[in-house]
Amino acid sequence: MSGVHNIAFESSENLNKDDSQNYQQKSNGENIDLTPMNLENDEQHETDTKRKKYKFLTSIILHLIFVTYFSYATYHYISTRDTCTRDCTLTLCSSYGLLLLVYGATYLGILYYKVIKPYLGDEIENIVFTPMQDLISSLLQSLTAKVAIFIVLSAAFFGYIIYETYSDFSRLRALIGIAAFSLIGFFMSENHKRIIWRPVICGGVFQFLLGIMFIRWPVGRGIFQCFGNKVSDFLSFGKDGAAFVFGNELVWDKQIFAFAVLPTIFFFSLCISVCYYLGAMQWVLFKLGWILQSILGTTVCESVNAAGNIFLGMSEGPLIIRPYIKHLTHSEIHALMVSGFATVSGSTMVAYIAFGAEPAHLITATVMAAPASLCFSKLVYPELEKSKTSSNNIELEKSTDSSILDAASNGASQAIPLILNIIANLVAFVAFVTFADAILKWITLLMGFDNVDIQYILGKMFMPISWLIGVDWKDCEAVGNVIGTKTIINEFVAFKKLGEYKANHEISMRSAAIATFAICSFANPASMGIMIGALSALAPERKSSFTKVILKSFISGCFVTLCTASIAGLLMTDEI
Repeated sequence: MSGVHNIAFESSENLNKDDSQNYQQKSNGENIDLTPMNLENDEQHETDTKRKKYKFLTSIILHLIFVTYFSYATYHYISTRDTCTRDCTLTLCSSYGLLLLVYGATYLGILYYKVIKPYLGDEIENIVFTPMQDLISSLLQSLTAKVAIFIVLSAAFFGYIIYETYSDFSRLRALIGIAAFSLIGFFMSENHKRIIWRPVICGGVFQFLLGIMFIRWPVGRGIFQCFGNKVSDFLSFGKDGAAFVFGNELVWDKQIFAFAVLPTIFFFSLCISVCYYLGAMQWVLFKLGWILQSILGTTVCESVNAAGNIFLGMSEGPLIIRPYIKHLTHSEIHALMVSGFATVSGSTMVAYIAFGAEPAHLITATVMAAPASLCFSKLVYPELEKSKTSSNNIELEKSTDSSILDAASNGASQAIPLILNIIANLVAFVAFVTFADAILKWITLLMGFDNVDIQYILGKMFMPISWLIGVDWKDCEAVGNVIGTKTIINEFVAFKKLGEYKANHEISMRSAAIATFAICSFANPASMGIMIGALSALAPERKSSFTKVILKSFISGCFVTLCTASIAGLLMTDEI
């Protein structure tokens, strides 16, 4: 035992000697590589401190400029309100009203993110939201509560519908359309027993409430009308650049489509790319996706993608969640595709507006389609797997551009394929329709029938659908032609045809508005190839999954658009 103690003592003594030697070596500066590291850390800390001070000083200067400008603008508006002759009324669309909106939104956002959220966020969460969530969860676990909620909501819905349509019960046809399209979706379902009804019911209710807010409610309708006009004015700035390149005669005087309209897409793409570089686009999409996820209970990827498709196209929207596409379940892929098919991109709206479409109707249709696409996709393809993505492990894709100028340049260049695609579609499909018309007329003429063409056949085929979405019977054939053209050919040709009907006063304004909702989507056969190609480029290993759900996604996208049009037909009157 004493030997063991001696060995232990000697070992301890040796360790102490080693530690002493190491300490002396460090004290003598032999291990001096820590000094540059410390200097580097100090320099980095000093740089960060200077950056924070510079950022704080810059924000103070910007706030002072903004507040000073707002104060003077307010003084000028008040002092000249009684004598001014232009833009005097205080509305959202007036100059001062828009300034008030921007000013209020800016400082409310600062108040929330700088004061309320960091200092009161936890208290509000514990006092308000957590008990509310617990109450809702407990209610949803009770069958009696579920039945009671369903009865109350049904009574409120049918009571409102009767009140809304008592002067014109013919609009109730649109309810038959919504029921018919939903029933078809149920029979198409991949697994009837596994349908989760929360996103289906909540998505449908949310879509209907958006319709009431932006179609029937005068204030909401005025806001979207104003917003649509502002968007149209914003897009028209692109004509100045086009006129610089192509000349005023082609752009302003003759208004030639290829020179006056399509170049505007360069301008819009540039703005989107800059917003993407600054992170503003990702922030907006994540917040909208969070709203959809909270209301519908869908996963974060499909919710963010649905929000993105309000602004972006079916090829650009998935880029926001590019790193996670390979991990998506089949149900999430289906939801992603349906969202792309059921909406249109902001850049293509330029062409639709040029054909005569109402900007407010286009924006309303795409906003309503966001919850509707998730609702219908979960009815047709319920979740049968476990999602691998959540709000805790997802981060939206960031821009790869090196500066704002780089983002602007790349954004303008990225619009070239889109413009070429629009030109190719219009030239090829208009020519094909003309060719098909000639062949059909030749065949039917030999049988003794005159004036039988593609438009006539499409109009007759889709007349029942036009009637179901609430179109007046006298306009059903024309609207059926437009819907059939969108479904079988593409939406560009359909909007062109709708513009001709409106210009020649062949259909009523109400029917034209419902038709705008019915064709405001990318759901056409050519888009299926575009969708598979775009997603396969982002996740090649999932190509078989994409091809598996593409057909159901296309059909679902068509029915989502028709459901949106049905709500428009239900709520829209001749006066609106």
